[in-house]
Amino acid sequence: MKDFPSCFGENGVQVADFSSSNTNSNRAAQNMVTCVYQCRLRGKSCWITVTWSKNLMGQGLSVGIDDSTNQCLCKADIKPWLFSKRKGSKKLEADLCKIDIYWDLSSAKFRSGPEPLKGFYVGLVFEKQMILLLGDMRKEAFKKTGCIPAPLPFSAVLISKREQIFGKTVFSTRAQFCNIGQVHDLVIECDTSGVSDPCLLIRVDSKPVMQVKHLGWKFRGNHTILVDGLAVQVFWDVHNWLFAMSPGNAVFMFNSKVSSDNLWTSQPLYDPHTLHCSWSQTFQDSHSQNLGFSLILHAWKNE
Repeated sequence: MKDFPSCFGENGVQVADFSSSNTNSNRAAQNMVTCVYQCRLRGKSCWITVTWSKNLMGQGLSVGIDDSTNQCLCKADIKPWLFSKRKGSKKLEADLCKIDIYWDLSSAKFRSGPEPLKGFYVGLVFEKQMILLLGDMRKEAFKKTGCIPAPLPFSAVLISKREQIFGKTVFSTRAQFCNIGQVHDLVIECDTSGVSDPCLLIRVDSKPVMQVKHLGWKFRGNHTILVDGLAVQVFWDVHNWLFAMSPGNAVFMFNSKVSSDNLWTSQPLYDPHTLHCSWSQTFQDSHSQNLGFSLILHAWKNE
């Protein structure tokens, strides 16, 4: 999969080809969910990248902070599968700013993916204010840290999420298309095995919102759907599902407030070996252009 096609214009979204070799090991390494949040520290814009990962050893968590020039200021790797690391705290130095990370994953509940569903918290504290709080154990987090919530202009806002999903003909996840919007069940259906004319169907909360027939001719494209009254532009590239010599993944991007004249050009959207400090610039640019929230899904077919 080289790039989204010229039908998106000269400034089409570019992606990297990493599925042609070592597919099984790549898929194992790619079982991760990465979220990028924007916040302000001492009047300067910063980006917080939170990555949940899963491998044979168990669950993993990484938190990094970039400045407005896309320089990685600091990073913390937490390995909560180690008993001593399932609950704890860590201090980070970021551009002369001290940030404390607190986490409790001792009672976290997971599905098949690396991101916990409930029974946990991860909090970032700056100058005795909680600038980012993840999880449902909010009361426990504030009690542990002894801090107060950061006021809205300084609290972190989710601007992008990148996730690996797996399935045979049905691929499902939960999606929130804006920072304070409702969480929806998102399902992608596509049967390409032994089907002469495959069809792509996308559902939101069980309701069909998009259908692509004659997928062999329309394996790449874009379409706009409405979710909660918000226009969400959907891009898809299923070339690897249909034509790759070895099993590969499809890519889906859901973007609210997309400007068709200003899509990403300089940074590949997915490379399993790319560190968050390099690719978060893509989403940083999207926010500065008021492109809203981006959800990127890499869909792998289970054999």
